[in-house]
Amino acid sequence: MVQNVLFKGIIPPVSTIFNENLKLDRQGMEKLIDFLIDSGVHGLFFLGSGGEFSQMSFEERKEVAAFATEYVKGRVPVLIGTGGTNTREIIALNQHAKEIGADGVVIINPYYWPLTEENLLAHYGEIAENTELPILLYNFPNLTGQDLTPEIVLKLVDKYPNIVGIKETVDMAGHIREMILKVKSKHPHFSVLAGFDDHLLNTLSLGGDGAISASGNFAPELTVGIYQAFQNKNYEKAIELHKRLAFLPLMYKLDSPFVNVVKEATKLRGLDISTHVLPPARPLSEEKKQELIAILKDASLL
Repeated sequence: MVQNVLFKGIIPPVSTIFNENLKLDRQGMEKLIDFLIDSGVHGLFFLGSGGEFSQMSFEERKEVAAFATEYVKGRVPVLIGTGGTNTREIIALNQHAKEIGADGVVIINPYYWPLTEENLLAHYGEIAENTELPILLYNFPNLTGQDLTPEIVLKLVDKYPNIVGIKETVDMAGHIREMILKVKSKHPHFSVLAGFDDHLLNTLSLGGDGAISASGNFAPELTVGIYQAFQNKNYEKAIELHKRLAFLPLMYKLDSPFVNVVKEATKLRGLDISTHVLPPARPLSEEKKQELIAILKDASLL
């Protein structure tokens, strides 16, 4: 049986919207979800880095996952971020994701202890054996301190059929290229998705499948536009949009964590959402908001 690519296109890592008491703002989330689906995205990823999973308790993560999945109601595929530093907790979150009807889970590698390759393979193996859901690996070595190399990924994909893709949040075209050449060439159904906005076009041109990148929240017309233009072989349009998209990574240098920047950009683009963030993230300063406005103008988004 030939497996198809399950997850492709533009899948925004959706911001989690909070009220002033830092509780889930359901109306704000509904507004953002509807806007993204209306913009033609190909899926939604909740509780990624931009969804502030790392600042949440186990119960808060379950609350966001259940609410979001139920509200999307099958309009597009839903991915839930269940990664963490604790293998047992990840297995429990995967079980919850299955119960609420999510379409897959995205699992970053543990980010406190660097693991030996043997322990990393055992970690993902135990997780894969304990869920029926499709799993996307999430490689973000800048935050985890440990790279998921194409060699490690291939070992996992060879052994576990439910590991079906990877979010490559790496600022290296060469890493993405190797992931495609070494893993996808052997397992064509395996999704390779860029994690950084400005790697979408080269990921597609190398034979990858799309992007899970932050700008999908506030400028989906750029990434969705590039993806569609590429599929239609309208490369001139794809390059034109890519040149606008290229300004956006400058935004993410304005603050760290940059979850506040993404929410402010979403609000500046006309979606009236609350921009509260969970500590240790903090509100964006007025000065940095002005810098953000300038970047959005450079990208012809304001």
